[in-house]
Amino acid sequence: MAHCLPRPLVFTNGVFDLLHVGHVGCLERARRHGAGLLVALNTDSSTRRLGKPGQRPVLPLAQRVRLMAALGCVDWVSWFDETGPAALLEALRPEVYVKGGDYRRDRLPEARQVARWGGRVEIESYAAGHSTTALLRRIRGGEAARPPESAR
Repeated sequence: MAHCLPRPLVFTNGVFDLLHVGHVGCLERARRHGAGLLVALNTDSSTRRLGKPGQRPVLPLAQRVRLMAALGCVDWVSWFDETGPAALLEALRPEVYVKGGDYRRDRLPEARQVARWGGRVEIESYAAGHSTTALLRRIRGGEAARPPESAR
């Protein structure tokens, strides 16, 4: 499969549970780094092993795959059952590995792996205030969405 993907290939991964505007913005920016964007999702069991708060994932893998595949900026969707995407990265060898701004390059084990074949790591900006954990907290607390500062 890796040989038929357009290059440069951009790869990102995560749970992407309860897709929100922070996710979408990061994915749109990631797509601009290459000819195609592949998003690898943690399986449900992998997500539980990550120790995410609450009963996670809220949406099962099949639904998260369907939602991700519907985004115009995403070209391919895959998944992995390990806690990290090392095996999938090794198989696909993308030129660009993208993570959101809540990650640091020097703390990403994948950074060294991607550098081995000449790839690069891009850290996209973090959309403050947009997280699945915060969204779940708001839903469970019955809080209404607040309008953006510019609309007040």
